[in-house]
Amino acid sequence: MGKLFFHHVTPAVQDAIFGLTVVFDADQRPDKINLGVGQYRNDELMTPVLESVKLAETFLLREEESKEYLPIAGDPVFLNRVGALVFGEFFWAAEGKRVSGVQGLGGTGALRIGGDFLKAEVGERIAISDPTWPNHRGVFASCGMKVETYPYYDIRTNTQTFDRMFQYLKNLTPGSIVVLHACCHNPTGVDLSLDQWKQLLKLFKENGLLPFFDFAYQGFGSSIEEDAKIVRLFAADGMEMLVACSQSKNFGLYSERVGALYVVTESEKTAQAVLSKLKTIVRTNYSNPPRHGAAIVAHILSTPVLKKMWEQEVNIMNARIEKLRHDFVEALVSRSRKRNYMFLSDRVGMFCFTGLNPEEVERLREEFAIYMPLDGRINIAGLSNENLSTVVGAMIEVTL
Repeated sequence: MGKLFFHHVTPAVQDAIFGLTVVFDADQRPDKINLGVGQYRNDELMTPVLESVKLAETFLLREEESKEYLPIAGDPVFLNRVGALVFGEFFWAAEGKRVSGVQGLGGTGALRIGGDFLKAEVGERIAISDPTWPNHRGVFASCGMKVETYPYYDIRTNTQTFDRMFQYLKNLTPGSIVVLHACCHNPTGVDLSLDQWKQLLKLFKENGLLPFFDFAYQGFGSSIEEDAKIVRLFAADGMEMLVACSQSKNFGLYSERVGALYVVTESEKTAQAVLSKLKTIVRTNYSNPPRHGAAIVAHILSTPVLKKMWEQEVNIMNARIEKLRHDFVEALVSRSRKRNYMFLSDRVGMFCFTGLNPEEVERLREEFAIYMPLDGRINIAGLSNENLSTVVGAMIEVTL
């Protein structure tokens, strides 16, 4: 045997969420419950293919004549229709030419393109919320950026810490980049109020901070339009910014890896220059993006009947999450004598912290086959009418 090149390689730390799923899948207990998975689930705890998606795929199967490469930036119809969905039809028609857009490999891929672009062209200092989606740090660190955290949530009191957040951001060096959750903050489920967002907008303008919105859950907070209001607020005020959006959740296209990165600039000329750099990043990474998922989204958003059907399906998913949250909180509050779980009632989106500590989470896993990350974050959509009482009873048991 010749020289060994890989014998020194040691296993990487397993991803907190996907690693949990591996352990869950290996569990032989028939009544196991997974509250950690980051996907929407229906009443049967399946991730369904939306009817609007099935109809779009039927059309594509019939009409599609080629599997040729997409342009480097991606499907232009997809980018145009999603741009209008994110920024609003009026802004997109009036100001869309000063926005650069590229299709990404899901929201994560869009974040990575943005990170590579920012590291090369803007700066290396980026701030993420504490806590945040775990992959934020990994993505931006892999871009060579210096990642720091700003206060967002006090896990001891289960409250959002806006004053501390504001003060921290106020002290950032001009030119710093700040990652913001546009809605449905993951993992806390706690969003800022409109007044707090307006305070941040003023601060970002005055102190020269660059917002980078992670917009993964449009439609899973209040509504498709309402969830976009903060992105649109910043855009309408003339802010340069980045928006990474995902169509995994609201179109149920998780495995198709559909997303986009938009960079709002001060002029059409600047947007064209930025686009050329984004395309270079894409070209040297994966050359061009996949066609199928983007074509589904583009067809749905371009077909009024299908778009209406899709909007109704998103509303149904959102309503299910909200009903489960209400029932979950009601059951916890009525049955728990040790803790007050009312703080969960005003959370938004699929995710929230339960307030459980690592020891209690471990007991849930070992004694009741209920799985969640050690920080106590759960996916509300992992609950069902059948398992809700079991989960509530187990949570009360481990907190006695």
